[in-house]
Order: sequence, then structure tokens, then C-alpha cells
Amino acid sequence: MKVVTDISEMAALSVERRRRGWTIGFVPTMGYLHKGHLSLVRLARERARWIVASVFVNPTQFGPGEDYDQYPRDRERDRALLEAEGCDVMFFPSAEAMYPHGFSTTVSVGDLAEKLCGRSRPGHFDGVATVVLELLNIVRPDLAVFGEKDAQQLAVIRRMVSDLNTGVEIVGGPTVRESDGIAASSRNAYLSPEERKQATCLVHALEKAQDLVRSGETRAESVVEAMRRVIESEPLARIDYVSVVDPESLEDLEVLPREALAALAVRVGDTRLIDNVRLVPGE
Repeated sequence: MKVVTDISEMAALSVERRRRGWTIGFVPTMGYLHKGHLSLVRLARERARWIVASVFVNPTQFGPGEDYDQYPRDRERDRALLEAEGCDVMFFPSAEAMYPHGFSTTVSVGDLAEKLCGRSRPGHFDGVATVVLELLNIVRPDLAVFGEKDAQQLAVIRRMVSDLNTGVEIVGGPTVRESDGIAASSRNAYLSPEERKQATCLVHALEKAQDLVRSGETRAESVVEAMRRVIESEPLARIDYVSVVDPESLEDLEVLPREALAALAVRVGDTRLIDNVRLVPGE
């Protein structure tokens, strides 16, 4: 596996592979990889000839007081994990290269970015959309793979690539869970043993939502209240939001249609965790 830090070199490698007729699969990450990330690499490998994974902790998607400086980083560990998965290139640019002096462009997808996480993290998804578009322009993949755990991020990126006609196929990878049910996340490393135990309230709340909908409940308000009660039973858990929304527009629902998305963000101690699950009435 080749480690590339230079943007021009990365772009040139992609151009050369395209000339060979190879399909290029891309997995953007912020590093400190876990089995969820690695499942995305495997999914890309199933669909493309040449696989690039980026490792870049993007400063523009962190707000004031968020954990940019503390975000876990381990380049050599990430390199070893990607190499073991058969990744062809680890792209590891610097912040100075991605955002050189005078950089002033921002990509915004409008109201889609202002719902759910966007309410408490203003500007976050502008940072996400901007860096993803820049990475897509550098790597020029045929397809890019993102995890469904970050449902709003996936919706934002799909809207962006559609609106801007990038020609890149966006593939969603299923959420990977730990043995206790918690969605795999780099931020799980922040949790103390007791916080980790109480963090299972997120998946229990989503399971409660699924049980209610399977039994015939279609009122979103009832589903939301049931989820809130599960989370509020844990003393270390503080709700940011609990919502039942349309999977594409992320608009809050009153009555569940054929499919909906239960999404939540909860702080357990000082760690903000997100999770979601699809809800299909009667299924």
C-alpha cells in the first residue's frame, strides 16, 4: 500500500489509473479507524479495482469548543489496518495543503444541513461538504463509500453530488455495531467504563422504536417519547435530539409513511454520540 501526502501526487496517480481503465473506489475518513471504517473499505473493494482511503481530521467541521485537538489520531495504526484490508493508497494530506493561505470557498447544501445535528452544530455540514468535494476533486473516484451511521452526513453528500453533477456514485455502508450494540465510532474511545455501559441506551432506544413500529404504532410523537424515556433513564445521558424524520429530506414527521428514520444524538458524559435506524411500519 502506498502512503501519499501530496495532493498533486494523489491526483496524478488517479489520472494514471483512469487511463488504464480502472474503476476507483474512495473511502474518506478522519482516521483512528475501527471496524466500521474497514467494512467500508471492503465494500469499496467489492465494487472497484483501485481503492483509496483518506485520513484527514478536517478542522472546518469542528465548531468552537469541540474536540478537534483531542480527536484521536494514530497514523501508523491506520496505515497497518488499511494495508491489511488490501487498500491501495492511504491519502494523508495536511491541513495546510487542504486549506492553503487565502482559501475562502465554502460549499453549503442549505436547509438539509440545518436539521438534526445542524441545529446544535452550525456550520458543521458546510465543513463536511466542502472537504468532501475537495477530496472528490483530488481523487476523482467512480464511487465513494460512507457509513449509514452518519445518516445526515450521507444525505448531505448525496444532495451535494447530485446538485453539482459530480458524477460520483455515493454508496452507503450499513452501520457496524460493537458486541454491546453501540455503533462503532472513533469517539467511543472517550467513554469511561461506566459511560460505555450507559451509552447502550442509544441502541436500546432505537430498538424500542422498532418494536413500537412493528407492533403497529405510526404516530411519530409516541415513538419519540418512548425513545426519550429510555435515554432519560440513564443519569449520564443528556439528549441533544431525538427525532423521527423522512430519510431523504430529514423533515420531522407526524405520521410514519412506508419508511422513516429514527435519529438521535446524545451526550454521555462529555462524549456526543449519534445513531439511527430505519423504521418500516408493520415490518
